Amino acid sequence: MSDAPDPHSRAGLEARYGKNYRWWVLLTVMVGTMASIMASTIINVAVPDISRVFHLGQERAQWLSAGFMAAMTWSMLTTPWLLARFGYRRTYVGVVLVLLAGGLIGGSSPWFWLVLAMRVVEGLAAGVLQPIPAIIVMRAFESHERGRAMGIFGFGVVLAPALGPSVGGVLVEWFGWRSIFFVVVPFCIAAVGLARRFLPMHGPGDAAPARGGAPLDWRGLALIGVVLLALLNGMVELHGQDKRVGWALLALSVAALIGFVVYQRRAKRPLMELRLFEHRAFAMGSVVAFIYGMGLFGSTYLVPVFMQLALHLPPSQAGAVLLPAGFVLAGTIPLASRYVDRIPVSRIVATGLLLLAASFLLMLTVGPATSLLWITLWAIVGRIGLGCVLPSLNLGAMRGLPDPFIPYGASTINFMRQLGGAVGISLVGIVLEWRLQAHAGDPVRGFHETFVLIGVLTGAAVIAALRMGGGAPPPPTKIVSP
Repeated sequence: MSDAPDPHSRAGLEARYGKNYRWWVLLTVMVGTMASIMASTIINVAVPDISRVFHLGQERAQWLSAGFMAAMTWSMLTTPWLLARFGYRRTYVGVVLVLLAGGLIGGSSPWFWLVLAMRVVEGLAAGVLQPIPAIIVMRAFESHERGRAMGIFGFGVVLAPALGPSVGGVLVEWFGWRSIFFVVVPFCIAAVGLARRFLPMHGPGDAAPARGGAPLDWRGLALIGVVLLALLNGMVELHGQDKRVGWALLALSVAALIGFVVYQRRAKRPLMELRLFEHRAFAMGSVVAFIYGMGLFGSTYLVPVFMQLALHLPPSQAGAVLLPAGFVLAGTIPLASRYVDRIPVSRIVATGLLLLAASFLLMLTVGPATSLLWITLWAIVGRIGLGCVLPSLNLGAMRGLPDPFIPYGASTINFMRQLGGAVGISLVGIVLEWRLQAHAGDPVRGFHETFVLIGVLTGAAVIAALRMGGGAPPPPTKIVSP
């Protein structure tokens, strides 16, 4: 009997490709994640064109982004079960093909309802993809290499949202809104090719996929779906005339959340492993992820709107102003990642949050007569802060977790950030509308007060970031595989 390892296992692939094989795995998951991020961000530049073609009002057009975000947040919690049930290669290839189908069908659709449905399909695929890179880094790389690995991964991934608006604007102008959907096609094809060659059938340190394993926790997934839909729709309804509907939906969201927590504590195979929160670093990291998501996603909505509505800049010029900050972010991540394994992660994350908060508060100095150079500089300050947070937060929150907790930790921390983003966008919209009405005729003041809100919220996350350091990890409790 031969003792040669399975050629599709990590050991077999490492024997074939050598010690640097893990970097090929990182490249593989990076390409797929870039496709999902590109799909999530580039659509915004095409919304006016899509609205004109399908005769949409703002209340329907906004679901092109909101539907994607809700689907992505919801599906993130299924990643551990999918990996355990189908293995790394099948799961990754499967969701990339789903993302590819969403782009092809959405870009070819003659009906808005099908375009919107494909945005939801793309969001479902993107949600499963998002936690996988952190799992790979935590399991395939030694502790002293993880900061560098996350830095390289982050450098590639942030190029997608940094270049997306500029590339998307050119594509819409030259080829129309359908070209936006087709952008993911080459990324997906490359990701599938790489995955079939480099991804193991099962993950580093994992048993073979449990094809006869336990079913997915559909009850938990249904409850968290109610939480998300009621929350997002409730926040939207607060914009309307009858705010009672909004408050009723928010109450339903809270009730469903309580039901979800109670059910997960009793479930034998929970969707979300709540014992993760016994680890102080993870609990504080989750708080940071939620607040950081609020500030990050809220600001990505607020800053472009501020430059167009208050400063009266055209969309192309607004995108050009933010482009240097995107390149600075891409350069900051690998630089900051060098210190992740040398300096306490809590300090790096806290520093990044302070810089991000400062960039929001510095926008109070910006008015119609302000030079564009200053706007660019304040945006760069914020992107330097993001560059400090991005490679550090996941590693700091999950460092010290027992190995069976890692897939749950990666999906949960991404879920918290995305949930914060959904709340942040709606909160910013509500506060901005309120302050613009209060300062009719002076929109700059209304925007300034909204920037204060985001700055204070982001600054408050520093308290949780500083508490990430220290604290013993929970004992290596046995987790029943989903």
